[in-house]
This record gives sequence, C-alpha cells and structure tokens, in this order.
Amino acid sequence: MTLAWTLFAIYILGTSYLGWLGFKKTRDFGSFAIGSGDMSPLVVGITLAASTASASTFIINPGFVYVDGWSAWMHLAGSVYIGFVGMLALLSFRFRRIGASSKALTIPDWIGKRYGSKNFALYFSIVNLFSFAFIVLLVGGISIVMQKLLQVNNETALIITLVFVTSYVFLGGTYAHVFTNVFQGTLMILVTLMIVYTGIAIMAESDPPFWSQIAAIDPNLVKLVNKESTLYNDFFSIYASGFLIGAALVCQPHILTKALYVKTDQAVRRYIVVFGIGFFLFLLLLLVGFWAHVAVPAEALTDSETGLFRQDLVMTVYLQHVFPDWMFTIISIVLLAAAMSTLDGLLVGISTITANDFILNLLNRMGDKGRSKEEQMRIAYRASHIVLVVLAVSVYFVNLNPPKLLGIFGQAGVYGLVLATVPPLLTGVLFEKVAMPLVWVASIAAVVIHFGLFFYGESLFPDSGLAFGNPGFTGSLALLFSTLPSLAGTWWINRKA
Repeated sequence: MTLAWTLFAIYILGTSYLGWLGFKKTRDFGSFAIGSGDMSPLVVGITLAASTASASTFIINPGFVYVDGWSAWMHLAGSVYIGFVGMLALLSFRFRRIGASSKALTIPDWIGKRYGSKNFALYFSIVNLFSFAFIVLLVGGISIVMQKLLQVNNETALIITLVFVTSYVFLGGTYAHVFTNVFQGTLMILVTLMIVYTGIAIMAESDPPFWSQIAAIDPNLVKLVNKESTLYNDFFSIYASGFLIGAALVCQPHILTKALYVKTDQAVRRYIVVFGIGFFLFLLLLLVGFWAHVAVPAEALTDSETGLFRQDLVMTVYLQHVFPDWMFTIISIVLLAAAMSTLDGLLVGISTITANDFILNLLNRMGDKGRSKEEQMRIAYRASHIVLVVLAVSVYFVNLNPPKLLGIFGQAGVYGLVLATVPPLLTGVLFEKVAMPLVWVASIAAVVIHFGLFFYGESLFPDSGLAFGNPGFTGSLALLFSTLPSLAGTWWINRKA
C-alpha cells in the first residue's frame, strides 16, 4: 500500500510538472486547442498512440476476448487496426492542408469552414457531446484499477481522477495533453512489452499445449467466427464492422486534429508511421483475454459482493496473478496513465469544441457580433475552462452508479459521434465540390440508424440472430447506409460539374 501511494504520488508530481510546462507554452485559445503547429512527428505519433489506446484497450477489452475468444480479438484489434490506420492515412494530409489554410481549431470548426455553414458547425458541436459516454467509460475504468491499487472506494477514486486530470488540462490544454502523453506513452510501451512477455511465457510453458487448453474450456474461443457469441457471431459483425468502425473512429475530435499539430505533409507521414507501430503493440494486450484462462482461476473474476462474473476485472486480476505485488503496483500505475492519456485528450477536445463552436456560435446568433476576434477568443478560452469543470462534476455523478458494461456504453456513445462526423469529413476531403444538403441528411441518418438499431434492433427484428447488442455492428450498418450514398451522390455531382 505504501509503495502504491508513493509511486502514484511520483506519477502525479511528474505529470503535474509536465502540465505546468504546457501552461507556460499556452498563450491563447488557439494554442490551448491545437498548439502552435510546432510539434515533432515523433511526439505527435506517441501522443496519438497513447491517447488512442485507452482504458478500453488496457483494462476493458481483454474481458471481451476472455468471453468470446478470437472473434472478439479480430473485431476489437485486427479489423479495427486496419480500418483505423487506413482512414488516418486517407484523411490526415488534406485535412491538415484545409485546416491550416482556414485556421480551423476543431473538427466542427473545420467542417463549418469547409462547407461555409455556421449551422453545420453548431450541429457538430452538439453531436460532439456524445463523447461524454466515452469519458464516463475512461473514468470508470480508471476507478476500477485505482480501487484495487490504492484500496480506496469508488467515490474517492473518482474525485482523485477528475480533480487531477481536469486540473492539468485546465492549465495547459493541448500542450499539457501532448507533454503528459509522451511520458505516459513511453511508460505504456515498456509495460506492454512486459505483459506480452508473460503471455509468451505462459504459451511456451503450457502442458498440454496452450491452445488445446483454451479449446478444452470452450471450442468457440479458438474459432475465427464464434457462432455462440452475442456480440461477434458472423463475418460482418467481426470483420466488416471492425474495419468500418476502426475507420470511423479516426473522426474523433482528439484523433484527427493531431494533423493540425504539425506544419508539413512529411511530418504527418512520419507521425502516422510512429503511431501505427505503437498502436499495434498496444493492441496485443487484448491477448490477455486468452492468457487469463490459463493463469487465473475463474472464481477470481467474480464480484465479491454480488458473486457475479465481472469481465472488466480480467486485466487487473491477470496482472495480480502473474506479477509479484511490487511489480503489479508499478504496472497498475501505468494502466492508470493509459486511461488518463486518452481522458486528457478528450477533455481538451470536448471543452474547446463546446467553447468555440457552441458557445461562441450562440453568442454571435444572439447579436454579439461586434466583438473583435481577440475578444471572442478570450471568451472561448474562459468558456473552455468552465466546460471542463461542468464535465468533471457530471462524470462524477454518472460514475457513482456506472452502467453495467462500461465498454458497450462508451462504444455506443462515441460511435454516435464519429458516425455523424464521417460523411462531411470524408466528402470534404475527397471532393472539391460538395453538396451540403446531401451530407446533412447522411450525417443525421447515421445517428438515427445506429441508435435505432442498437436500442430497438432486437425488438424490430427478433428472429434475425444479428448482433444488435454490439455497437460496432449497428454502427457499421449506419455507416454503410449513410456514408456510401453520400459519397456516391457527391461523386456524381463532381462528375457532372
């Protein structure tokens, strides 16, 4: 316990110092939102990998692999990785060029300027609030680890997390996010290598052979399509939806805007390579879902109060079983860092978007158009800080009684955000002439289809056997029925022009 608190205090002090350095670099709302375009590709690549591989990768998703086997890993890791890296490479270069020329600060700001519509920017500032669900997921995941590590209750863990992360983001914005993520990302890489080594050792030393043991537990675990799974039970729900959702996830506000942190296409190319290597390494951690079947007794994964199976405990309990106490303590600190590295990026994104694209937009509509650009930026800067505080308080109260499956809750919300954003971003990057009404319809349709099928798919199609409980599945259908018609229609318009 003393070691845990000592290491955690050192981590807090080190991260706080980096947050202070970020504060010294932050001069105005623009540098708070995206920096000054002067960052190293290596720094941006590590930051992006760290902020993408969040609590879901390090803490939550190994539980899905534990339950559903290869079908879950191929969806959550393999297919998502290919789609994500491919979309990142497709969008980033022209997104940076258009964003630099228009001086865009956020994705809604970029969309509003690309389409010449403040209404569009306002709409996407509202849609961005769906990322609240993912923030709840991250904070809930941090609380799970912190409760075991520091022997505190849920309320205390939430207060420590929200006060700490919100404070250094409040001070340093994007620079604090980047500086702390490089530190956190480096720790994450080292710990990932250690955890992967334990898994390789388990597989090498298993007698009978490792995969035979897994198959004996449940033959479906070693099948590439697990017909018995409720979430990943066919080719589309595993592979196609994983690829499509991986591509869509690039459109999160704290992901694609990394292209605005640098000044050249060459720098974009370099940070994508760094990101691709780091992110793939992090995704290997989902294999813990297999290794835990051999290393961890099943009863260790039951809730002590309810006696029910808790799949979100798989990673932390695995670490307790394969590492000595002192090493588990060190690694647990890094798991907290992994979640915080995404949380701070999301907080920067949602606070700047709400301030710049929602509050300023509304103020201008109410007749306050006489303010200078500098005055507007000062208002946005102050508003972003207020938003951070409101967010922290809201997340605290939601996580006092968190959703049963944090991973599904977070995925459903963030998928709604990215699905709405894909049509205008993809169309705006790929085509010179854009049809805004077509993109409006596609964006709204994506959100309606996703949430409609997620909440009502089972009742609407009771005998279909489709995995409507998997947000990746419903999100992929929404993407196909919204983005493809939008792209086809825009292509036709450009062909006739």
